[in-house]
Amino acid sequence: MDVANETPFPYENLVVDIPDYPEPGVVFKDITPLIADERGFSACVDAMTQHFLGKGVTKVVGSEARGFLIGTPVAYRLGAGFVPARKPGKLPREVYTQSYALEYGTDELQIHKDALSPDDRVIIVDDLVATAGTALATAKLVEQSGAKILGFSFILELAFLNPREAIGKEYSQEVYSLIKVD
Repeated sequence: MDVANETPFPYENLVVDIPDYPEPGVVFKDITPLIADERGFSACVDAMTQHFLGKGVTKVVGSEARGFLIGTPVAYRLGAGFVPARKPGKLPREVYTQSYALEYGTDELQIHKDALSPDDRVIIVDDLVATAGTALATAKLVEQSGAKILGFSFILELAFLNPREAIGKEYSQEVYSLIKVD
C-alpha cells in the first residue's frame, strides 16, 4: 500500500483523551483504540514504513512496552530486524544500559550487546514522544553499540513539551511523527 498517494488517515480521531490520568491535571493520550482498529493500525504501520523506505534501515529499536507494538510491524515491513529496549533484568545476556530521567526519579533501558553492530542503520520507534527522555536513552543505547541512527519515528508527539528540541540538542537526525499535539 502506498500511503503517500492516499488521502491521509484521520489517526487523531482514534486517539482518546483521558483527563486526570494517571494523576490530576494530566490528559493521557490513549492510542489503544488506534492500534485496535484494523485500518488505523495498518495506516500507522504503512505511513511509518513508507517514510523510511529506501533509507537502508537494517534494524528498528523500540522501547518497552508500546514501542514493541508499533516497532515490530514497522521492522517487518522494512525488511529489518527488531531490537527491544527493555527495562532492567529482562534480558538474559550481556547488555548495554542507559539511565534516563523521569518526572519523579530515574529509570533505565537495556539492549543486548550483540543486538546491533556498527554496520546497522537504525530507526528508533515508539508510540509517543513527550519529553524525549525514553527516545534519548534509546539513542544512547544505539550509540553504545556503534550502530548508526537514521531517525526517530512516533505515532504521537506532544509538541507542547518540545521533544524535537530536546532530541535536536543531541541528534541531527530526522524526527517523524504521525500526530502532533500542540
